[in-house]
Amino acid sequence: MTHFNERLARVENQIAAACRKAGRPRSEVALMAVSKTHPASVLVEAAACGVRLFGENRVQEFQGKAVDLSGTNLKAAAGGGEMAGIQVHLIGKLQSNKTAKAAEIFSGVDSVDSLRIAQRLNEASMRLARVLPVLLEIKLSPEESKSGLDPESPELSQLLERMPELAGLKLRGLMTVPPWSEDAECARPYFVQLRRLRDQLAKRWQTLDFSQLSMGMSGDFSVAIEEGSTCVRIGTALFGKRPYAAKPEEA
Repeated sequence: MTHFNERLARVENQIAAACRKAGRPRSEVALMAVSKTHPASVLVEAAACGVRLFGENRVQEFQGKAVDLSGTNLKAAAGGGEMAGIQVHLIGKLQSNKTAKAAEIFSGVDSVDSLRIAQRLNEASMRLARVLPVLLEIKLSPEESKSGLDPESPELSQLLERMPELAGLKLRGLMTVPPWSEDAECARPYFVQLRRLRDQLAKRWQTLDFSQLSMGMSGDFSVAIEEGSTCVRIGTALFGKRPYAAKPEEA
């Protein structure tokens, strides 16, 4: 068994244990392997071990990886061999001048943080004749380094009101990144807050889909699952330390 296989088995066991503790079926929680800063070969190895969902932080970085993957069309999940059925989502902050390329190369964008970005993504998706799944990133942390929509902001309401008009996008739910802490329990209040916000928004905008809650990273994903996460974003616990000095709050 390879080192990655061992780490994957360990993470899967932890996810299953958290699901049992929360009284949830394992099938309710997706495992997203956060492959940012790692080479394309890492994605291939993970895919060979059965991983099908990946998260990348930057448009330009993944654009280069896609070229390295021997022409495999990850966006359309139409590649051959071990890369068939792969989905790669953007989870990092998206700049408006990168929206066209993001709509082209990613299976979904999980970090929509403004009405402007949503409109630009919609325009790009419409030109490509596709419907792009998106999550709205919600800023619950007081840290200035975190991005996202303020849950109390008029912009969030404006975006949700406009969402049915954005035919190139498919809203699937919400995402958040809590403040980094070595104590996983410190993240619990933020996960609870996102779940409650989701419930409030779903009650007000009943025609929109808020089924997905992307929350939980390597250090706190078990707590996130207990609080309703449907997708945990795991980087270090799967791939080891990144090949650069990552900030503590990164996945």
